[in-house]
Amino acid sequence: MMTKREEIIRIFPDSLKLRWEQALLQVDKLQEIRLAIGQPVRVVIAGAEKFLSNKGTVDHFCQDAWCMTEREMNEILQNVCRHSIYAFENEIRQGFLTVPGGHRIGLAGQVVLNGDGTVRNIAHIRFMNVRISHEVIGAADGVMEHLYQDGCFLNTLIIAPPGCGKTTLLRDIVRQTSEGNAYAQGRQVGVVDERSEIAGSFMGIPQNNVGMRTDVLDGCPKIQGMMLLMRSMAPAVVAVDEIGSYEDRKALFQILKCGSSVLATIHGNSMEDVYKFMDMEKNSGNERWEYRPEKIFDRYIFLEKKIGICTVRGIFDGEGNEIPAKRGKGKC
Repeated sequence: MMTKREEIIRIFPDSLKLRWEQALLQVDKLQEIRLAIGQPVRVVIAGAEKFLSNKGTVDHFCQDAWCMTEREMNEILQNVCRHSIYAFENEIRQGFLTVPGGHRIGLAGQVVLNGDGTVRNIAHIRFMNVRISHEVIGAADGVMEHLYQDGCFLNTLIIAPPGCGKTTLLRDIVRQTSEGNAYAQGRQVGVVDERSEIAGSFMGIPQNNVGMRTDVLDGCPKIQGMMLLMRSMAPAVVAVDEIGSYEDRKALFQILKCGSSVLATIHGNSMEDVYKFMDMEKNSGNERWEYRPEKIFDRYIFLEKKIGICTVRGIFDGEGNEIPAKRGKGKC
């Protein structure tokens, strides 16, 4: 099994590997690597942006920074795609590649469209964002006791702004629900991993620990994936990341009608944000209100980030009452 440092260094061709030695001394704090042709190479370490020099030193200033060339960018892309970009065309079309270890490489450049306006390909890739996967085993320890009632998993929505650990917490809830915990036996879990962020699958194999009773649909759109899992895998719990649309809520409601529970995340800081991101007003009377959050979820978990650490701000029941909890328990 490779170390995280080995996973990251494999992204780069042999000619560039030495430049990353110093930056990877802090691999446990490394969050992002930003590459753009003609621009300084940037790394985000423990929330702080720094620059990488041609000699591999890491600095807060960009005067001596390594500027990415077109040749170097193409070499990195070829290396990640194992010198067969065509074989990774579907992933590139979605705007990212997942590599061993669950790390995700975001891609941007010139987009080529089909006649119907859908994305056919991304040509002339000029920008990359390597997002380093940091699995936090035990991130959900402080919330698990509040997610069960009489041994049954309660429908749960995790709410937080970007970068506050929603997916990290969701992943560990999935793992503990699948493996079993102090509050219930292990359950069959189905994960629809549309952007390969939960399980971090590479070639269909989860790189993150999502539990022995977990089935993963990698790279599948949420709505189709949820229905596919219900028809084929009979999950007791279905987990999805970043819901929001009316169609998402309708699919979640269908899962409940089939007798399964749901676990999901959404961007926001408050219940008002939840309604806004779900494209509905709390007091509206149209059909969108039929699938309002209160009819789906029994638990709401709010996360926040303080001094660079993601923690639980509060847990609420389906009626909006705060549940006494160990605030801040567990890093997300």
